[in-house]
Amino acid sequence: MRGMNAPNIAELMNALGAQARQAAAVMARASAAVRADALRRLAALLRAGTAALQASNQHDLARAEAAGLPAPMVDRLRLTPKVLETAAQGCEQLAAMPDIIGSVSGMRQQPSGIRVGQMRVPIGVFGMIYESRPNVTIEAAALSIKSGNACILRGGSEAIDSNRALAALVQQALREAGLPPEAVQLVPTTDRAAVGHLIAMPAFVDVIIPRGGKGLIERISAEARVPVIKHLDGVCHTYVDDPCDVDMAVTVADNAKTQKYSPCNATETLLVARGAAPAFLPRIGAIYAAKGVQMRCDAEALAILEQKMPSGQAGSAQDAIKNRANLAPAQEEDWRAEYLAPIIAIKVVAGLDEAIAHINHYGSHHTDAILTTDQRHADRFVREVDSASVMVNASTRFADGFEYGLGAEIGISTDKFHARGPVGIEGLTSMKWVVLGQGEVRT
Repeated sequence: MRGMNAPNIAELMNALGAQARQAAAVMARASAAVRADALRRLAALLRAGTAALQASNQHDLARAEAAGLPAPMVDRLRLTPKVLETAAQGCEQLAAMPDIIGSVSGMRQQPSGIRVGQMRVPIGVFGMIYESRPNVTIEAAALSIKSGNACILRGGSEAIDSNRALAALVQQALREAGLPPEAVQLVPTTDRAAVGHLIAMPAFVDVIIPRGGKGLIERISAEARVPVIKHLDGVCHTYVDDPCDVDMAVTVADNAKTQKYSPCNATETLLVARGAAPAFLPRIGAIYAAKGVQMRCDAEALAILEQKMPSGQAGSAQDAIKNRANLAPAQEEDWRAEYLAPIIAIKVVAGLDEAIAHINHYGSHHTDAILTTDQRHADRFVREVDSASVMVNASTRFADGFEYGLGAEIGISTDKFHARGPVGIEGLTSMKWVVLGQGEVRT
């Protein structure tokens, strides 16, 4: 369906929108038990279909490698058994979570006699536009089912075979649970014109959630005619404080950068307090060098690493040269860079004040962490760093809906309205006012 003409694309998207709107009404009134049943069925189908899903995924991987896509993007495409099992567990975790749809909170009596409260309700229909990661198809579908919404998914052309196979399982699970399969629809064409229509259908779509590169999100934000939940960059920081537990700091800073390079919650800038730098930097530098991570350092960090970084385990001059080959001077643009690769910016700062100022100036308000043994410093960091997630003595890699206990996430929002941070069930709902009376009239 790559070569569809403009009228056909418009007709296709309008049809998907109308079907989604009808399905949303059914999903909103479906019981929690029925929606949970659909999620458990989906988990079982993912496990049973692992081999077939990997076969479909292999077509996408082969095309990506033949097209010369960068290694991080190819990695994002991969549907390993572990990725699929995590997706299945996310569905089960969501199914087991309390249902919040229809819950009423804050009910209070007014002087007039009426009682006023708020009810949590589904948003309705959301459109999801994403690149690379096919497991997002399951995360989005599962959250949509749990929150009583309908969704229209538009994955990247590089993952079309994987996404079609996954979407087919989602619709099978919905059908088996007695729910409309149109509650989760995948845009079947890779034509870019479909995106333009999806983000401009306020009659059918209530919110758009883009998840991908900065270029995609900037385009969606500029052109959408419906509200957008988004984040542009993941310029995440880890700040090593003075005082700190150096052993812990080395372990966490290593994990925050190298556990996986491609996610938006990987640490991209390492800030180190001057008092901790001589003990900490040589140790983390040796680990990064051994893993092939390029360190782009300010002058002070560079001097410490060049002078004090230990040579390799053998202690040879050749090992020392190899380690130091991973060092380079930082440029101004490095402090704003989202590398998504084995590269990290490193800066020595005077202390907590300078660290907070640097993060708020250069960061993307995504996820930032402090490693410290001073509770007062931790408290200030949590209060003053203006990010969607702030962490104390933990890896930034935890900024994830599954790790936060949300079951899954639809994305991460750095906006300050409606939803912020990993967007789970609550981020896909709204509140409406409920007024209960016994014949009261306003005088």
